[in-house]
Amino acid sequence: MASEDYGEMSREDICEYLKEKGLGKWADKFKGKSVIKLRDLKNDGFMSGMGIHPPEDRQEILDSILKIWPSAPKVFNDPIHGHMELHPLLVNIIDTPQFQRLRYIKQLGAGYFVYPGASHNRFEHSIGVGYLAGELVKALKEKQPELNINDRDILCVQIAGLCHDLGHGPFSHLFDQMFIPKATRTAKMEDWKHEDASVDMFDHLVESNEDLKWRMKACGLNLSEDLDLDLDLVFIKEMIQPPAAQEESSPQWPYKGRPEEKSFLYDIVANKRSGIDVDKFDYFARDSYHLGIKNNFDHGRFIKFARVCEVGGQKQKHICTRDKEVNNLYDLFHTRYSLHRRAYQHNVVKIIEYMIAEAFLKADKYIQFEGSKEKKSTLSEATGDKEADTKLKGQQKPPCADKQSQIEGSKRRKLNLSTATGDKEADTKLTGQQNPPCADKQSQIEGSKRRKLNLSTAIDDMEAYTKLTDCVFYQILNSTGTERDLIKAREILKEVVDRKHYRFLGEIKYEGIPTKDEISQFKKELAAALPFPQEGAPADGLTKEDFVVLPVTMDYGKKGKDPIDSMYFYNKNNPDQTFKIKREEVSKLLPVQFSETLFRVYSKKIDPKRLEAARGHFEKLKILKN
Repeated sequence: MASEDYGEMSREDICEYLKEKGLGKWADKFKGKSVIKLRDLKNDGFMSGMGIHPPEDRQEILDSILKIWPSAPKVFNDPIHGHMELHPLLVNIIDTPQFQRLRYIKQLGAGYFVYPGASHNRFEHSIGVGYLAGELVKALKEKQPELNINDRDILCVQIAGLCHDLGHGPFSHLFDQMFIPKATRTAKMEDWKHEDASVDMFDHLVESNEDLKWRMKACGLNLSEDLDLDLDLVFIKEMIQPPAAQEESSPQWPYKGRPEEKSFLYDIVANKRSGIDVDKFDYFARDSYHLGIKNNFDHGRFIKFARVCEVGGQKQKHICTRDKEVNNLYDLFHTRYSLHRRAYQHNVVKIIEYMIAEAFLKADKYIQFEGSKEKKSTLSEATGDKEADTKLKGQQKPPCADKQSQIEGSKRRKLNLSTATGDKEADTKLTGQQNPPCADKQSQIEGSKRRKLNLSTAIDDMEAYTKLTDCVFYQILNSTGTERDLIKAREILKEVVDRKHYRFLGEIKYEGIPTKDEISQFKKELAAALPFPQEGAPADGLTKEDFVVLPVTMDYGKKGKDPIDSMYFYNKNNPDQTFKIKREEVSKLLPVQFSETLFRVYSKKIDPKRLEAARGHFEKLKILKN
């Protein structure tokens, strides 16, 4: 949005804003004007001509206007995209506690325990997605003015890209995929995803930051009093969490934020049709950079050739690309597979994430955060309270009271933050972690109404969820509670820190997606597969509880389907005519199968004797399965 377009608030909004700021006595002066723009109020002569004569009153109005007047765009220097210029409203959103908390949530979860370069966080990824969303939608507007993309559309798409990951919990997908489904025993919570919290957190961000709604209005967005009725905010939230998929031939358009003729805008941030979106563009490039893995996909080239076309006579429009770009798209999905195989689903990464989730489950009810209402809740439920989730994630140093946040020293004496530096062992605990240690039950962060929530219940209260970041790892590790489950949680995390994690035994291919019962049966078979079944052989004492079996599915993004089957192409001679390209037309060397499931098997026993016995069990079962 160009700077000359700033300050387009309506006369009614200006009057409402002045009343909110205690300047309602001047509202009648503005009501008589047929046309008035916010920028006019920056002109002292204009206000004087309206009869606002005391200079101090004009200055008071000017000071209020400057609070919401859009500042200049800001340039961020990014190692992936270079110099990124962001709209001032995006900068206003970045400078909120709800967004700043993303600095303390690892982008790759436990990947940092394996890849020393994977120290990047959701914060920089989200800024990158917001930037790329703007680059793509602006490129479409410039190439195809007939699409009628306006400045509000562009700004909404940028905000959606910026805020799409606001709802991530500690260690990113570990929280919503490995912890929440086990911590919450209801079917509703088993389906909970971070996108649910992203929408809630976005609402919380808008509501709890003074003047942000007015800044949005000053930048041209249409806002109502009800966030669920405002079309621009509804549009942003629909891009973050699209409605359930439905057939394009359906007569019912499922979105409310924008009409069907602008359906292509929903493909930019989270593309549910083809899976090709700016979220992937950024994390492929960023994750590859920090992991030291080559990224073969060129997102800049995709943006150059992107074009909006009508498809198959349907009213909905798709973002399509040139036919010659089909190999570049196969590179995109192969890059996705490679990142999952080599990093996201790395056998050590996955078992460390499993152990962290195991510790979270043990410590759940002992870790508390203050939310919006008086009620005891847990870690996983912090994702339901926007402000609480933001406060924990958005702080460089978690809110620990000095005297209450105690650290165990070398002689098992209790030291707090200010005295820990006198004891080497306690000082190591204080300085050797990303976030300072927070006391377990005693380290409570103030929410709006003092509602207490713990790990699993915090997803119901955004006030509490705001406070939930990777910090909870060290909060548990350095806790001093004597409860049995909390002690066990500490022991598990200490094993992670000491690199005494469960040991990988191997993997077995599995057809289809396994159920919980099938995984349990596999563990029983594993324990029963004695390597020395002959009579008189000593029993090794291993049971199914001594093994961990993690099913891992890797694919090209569309489960077992070829993702290119969902993509439409055009050629330069007829850019408005779309068509699909079959795999056989591209190359005979492309994969025929696009998904595989593995059973990863680990031993909880890591002493040499029992670890060797566990390997024997696995090898025996592998022979039986084959």
